[in-house]
Amino acid sequence: MKSINKELNSITELFPSDFTDDEKALAKTHFLKKLSILTHSFYGGKLQTVPKCGLYGFNWFNVWYTPGVSAISTSIRDDNETSFALSNKGNLVAVVSNSTRVLGDGDCTPPGGLGVMEGKCMLMKYLGGVDAYPLCIDSIVRVDEEEKRGVKAGKHDPDKIIDFVRMLEPSVGAVNLEDIQQPDCFKVLDTLREVCEIPVWHDDAQGAACITLAGLLNAIKLAGKKMEDCKIVLLGAGASNTTIARLILADGGKPENMIICDSRGGLHSGRKDIEEDKRYYRKWELCLQTNPKKIDSFDEAMKGADVLIALSTPGPNTVTKEQVASMNEKAIVFTCANPIPEIWPHEAKAAGAFIVGTGRGDFPNQINNSVCFPGILKGALLVRAKKISDGMAIRCSHSIADYSEKKGISPDNIVVTMQDEDVFAVEAADVAMQAIKEGLARVNMTWEEAYERAKKDIQESRSLTNMLMEKDYIKEPPQEFYEKALEYAVEQIKKNRK
Repeated sequence: MKSINKELNSITELFPSDFTDDEKALAKTHFLKKLSILTHSFYGGKLQTVPKCGLYGFNWFNVWYTPGVSAISTSIRDDNETSFALSNKGNLVAVVSNSTRVLGDGDCTPPGGLGVMEGKCMLMKYLGGVDAYPLCIDSIVRVDEEEKRGVKAGKHDPDKIIDFVRMLEPSVGAVNLEDIQQPDCFKVLDTLREVCEIPVWHDDAQGAACITLAGLLNAIKLAGKKMEDCKIVLLGAGASNTTIARLILADGGKPENMIICDSRGGLHSGRKDIEEDKRYYRKWELCLQTNPKKIDSFDEAMKGADVLIALSTPGPNTVTKEQVASMNEKAIVFTCANPIPEIWPHEAKAAGAFIVGTGRGDFPNQINNSVCFPGILKGALLVRAKKISDGMAIRCSHSIADYSEKKGISPDNIVVTMQDEDVFAVEAADVAMQAIKEGLARVNMTWEEAYERAKKDIQESRSLTNMLMEKDYIKEPPQEFYEKALEYAVEQIKKNRK
């Protein structure tokens, strides 16, 4: 068997020659999942804590801890704002989840989200120079809480998440909410954005919206179209797509040209089921704004559409070739369900799509939050912002789009990937300036100052990881793991054929 390189950039070439394109795409998913299990077990997760201060002798413990550290406690007591400078709070994000909507796997139980949350923290550190820690919490109401909370025992209560974050606020510079089920996610985010004095960011919603808008801006340019003229269809009406719709409309999209479909059909003012359930107030706002012709069928919505943005049920075949073929010329198709897109990219291309994006990095045009959240959170932290506004999110989208265009865009490369180091420092500086412009910053600085600070922190984070790898403190997984993952992937495809 040919050896697999550690960059994992030649996986597809190793599959049997009789595998179809669909089977190769599915086999890659099986390979990556199996390798993930093997390597997470090998490392015991993805995170560790490392001191950032020097220990030059035994007596330095008296500086970093008692008695010297007493001066830090009293200084912060006298002026809480000094906690940003005298502790790591100013560069620390809590990644908070109750694990009720993990990727495409649904409710994974409170600890079930740890793999994703650790991954989010790892990316934040390596890509954005931001320290982060995963906190998967139990928001299920117990029998002894039932009467007090007014929620049936065994159910999740969004107020428990809100209470937790409010109690956590003194310790961190920002909070990244993650994988919280709909409609709880709307109440949690909107409440915390108002009551907290630090940024509270829901990456599934706002992060997805940022990078989708960035990709859409460049895709529309390449297609020779204008945002205000495009007929835009969104499949799925969860946290991601409802926020994507809001940002597109705020940035020039026309509500009369937008149709959003959930599992029951099109969103419009006649959807009494949404109107009557007050928990879905974000969906109802979009019902009142969009789809004035009250189109109910996804098939009908797709006819003549310029753009499809799907964040719905994992595929393939959630979206069909026939539906893509019914779209307008130079159609833009973003199918971003995880782990398998609603339609395979090669199928969408064969049906006539001009530009196709997915949430995966092993296909062209990855529309992934990871290009966004490390930079936007870094920018907010640099100026000690009190919140991340929609204006800051839109500025982040344009920052990524503009940066990508300068680097060179094409139908298979509409936005830069996580491999581009500088994009995070640029978007951090742009977001910091927007926070200052909107009066949300506690600290003023120039664009150049924000950029240089972000760039320095990012380079140091990457250098630290690279040094640990070079010195073998982070060991390379054994070659047999790759071989086991490949064998497993091939077996799964062959099994499905029977």
